[in-house]
Amino acid sequence: MKELTQNLLVQLADAQRYFIHFIRISIFIVMAWIGGLKAFQYEADGIVPFVANSPFMSFFYSKETPEYAKYKNKEGEVVPENIAWHQENNTYAFSYALGAVIIAIGTVTLLGIFNAKLGVVGGLLTFGMSIVTLSFLITTPEVYVPDLGGPDHGFPYLSGAGRLVLKDIIMMAGGLVVASDAAKRLLEGNRVKAEKAAVRA
Repeated sequence: MKELTQNLLVQLADAQRYFIHFIRISIFIVMAWIGGLKAFQYEADGIVPFVANSPFMSFFYSKETPEYAKYKNKEGEVVPENIAWHQENNTYAFSYALGAVIIAIGTVTLLGIFNAKLGVVGGLLTFGMSIVTLSFLITTPEVYVPDLGGPDHGFPYLSGAGRLVLKDIIMMAGGLVVASDAAKRLLEGNRVKAEKAAVRA
């Protein structure tokens, strides 16, 4: 049993670089999927509370906060009046652009498997995007359970939206791990080049 445990530990340690690549693949899947969904009405409507309340992003919209509360669509719901409001608000145009950015970050992170420089950039961009997303825990009222008469509301009682946002702390950690791995590969490559240059000299 002890030998079996030791072999497992050795295999896990030896596979670390593959696990780091798996983090890159995971980041790409999440970003490509969620970024792609930004092209659809229900997803664009769903991010409005986050964007409208964010000091980093609210200027992309033309309507004042919290006017959006009167024009919320449930997921899968199509209310022409609400959609017209969102069109005037630039909800959909912004969502398309945001989706493209998210997909781009995921793609650059994935390419870090093959290119260490891109790996550093992708990892740091993932980290930065996660900071913006996690800031919604401070700026967006909807991330906490509203006071509807129950005893559990407000901070720290996360709503469904809040629980979704909090998960980005894992993306933040993943971004740093892959950026660190790519930086290590770059440094090792530079060291090898320097040693070869010294030998030739």
